[in-house]
Amino acid sequence: MDPFSHRKAQTHIRLTRADGFPLIHEPVQIDQVSHRFLFGCGAFDTVALMQTEDPQHRAFLQARMEKWLALFNYGTLPFYWGRYEPQEGHTALAPTMAAARWLRDRHVQVKGHPLCWHTACAPWLLQYSNEEILQRQLDRIRRDVGAYRDVIGLWDVINEVVIMPDFDRYDNAITRICRERGRIRLVRDVFEAARTADPHAVLLINDFNTSVSYEILLEGLLEAGVPISAIGIQSHQHQGYWGLEKLQSVLARFSRFGIPLHFTENTQISGTLMPPHIVDLNDWQVDSWPSTPEGEERQAREITEMYTALFAHPLVEAITTWDFNDGCWLKAPSGLVREDNTEKPAYHALHHLIHGAWETHAVRETDADGCLLVEGFQGDYCLKTAQENLSLTLGPDTPGTAELTLKH
Repeated sequence: MDPFSHRKAQTHIRLTRADGFPLIHEPVQIDQVSHRFLFGCGAFDTVALMQTEDPQHRAFLQARMEKWLALFNYGTLPFYWGRYEPQEGHTALAPTMAAARWLRDRHVQVKGHPLCWHTACAPWLLQYSNEEILQRQLDRIRRDVGAYRDVIGLWDVINEVVIMPDFDRYDNAITRICRERGRIRLVRDVFEAARTADPHAVLLINDFNTSVSYEILLEGLLEAGVPISAIGIQSHQHQGYWGLEKLQSVLARFSRFGIPLHFTENTQISGTLMPPHIVDLNDWQVDSWPSTPEGEERQAREITEMYTALFAHPLVEAITTWDFNDGCWLKAPSGLVREDNTEKPAYHALHHLIHGAWETHAVRETDADGCLLVEGFQGDYCLKTAQENLSLTLGPDTPGTAELTLKH
């Protein structure tokens, strides 16, 4: 049995010439040019690319993003409030919008992360009352989702709600209002603001906590009618690979809601693992965290196994590798390329899956009626004939039969 049959579609195409006669017994090259599935990665470097004035740095970032584009069709951009709006009313709209448009021009779907989070929150919010903080939070969501609605179609609306009202590392405005309103009321508020600003957006709740606490929260939110489009699951594995047993357990527990699952922040390490006694990953502060040859081979194996299991699951719609290059969050060797942009084994392993095993390329010949069967992984296709190229999309709603006519 094909474990990826649910990722595929087919249709019988009849090809006709411009004069109405069928294209008989002619070869057609069938090439998939994009995936319906969202294979994603953090794309924060595109914002830096839009801002840098250093030609050498720009060339370096461009080279990195060319390798990024050779793998992915889905990118996450930063909207951490404290960084996006360090002073009230002064936002990073220009470079972030330019980055989003740069990605969309290259056929990349874009997600904003996050709209509401207690960490990396804007410190200037603390001068306001809880009522005023909430109003500014909702205004911020309506402003930003509305401003980007033509280029960003997915949002992590709220991040790490399970811990939000109990967060005690430092005072912040969002924990304050979450304690006062409660998790469900706050999540409902922010989702309603996002939905109002863009009725067509895909809206996620996102969390690293995969315990029963997240399940209980989701139950309450769905009972309250919160319009969650997808459940975001973080999978930062700095202390070691989850393994198939834990992965399948997480999938089974969160699949019961019948809502699409997005693995939003996946990291797998290619160096020494973080010690198991560390509870908050942010407490692991090191001067350097090198990648090793053995670690790189391990990382490639683990990514191959994990991505294969996720791609085989019918409710998983997206997987995002969090760090494209080493040395990002916690200086971890968690990238698919090293800090100098050289490719690690994990890069090639993932490329083999996305653009090899899971991508359709074939040559078929039309029959005596000009018909041929096109079947393969869901996405956009180019059908190349001797006369011209035609476009076709395979998806769950693709009709069983269709007719395409050549212009010449």
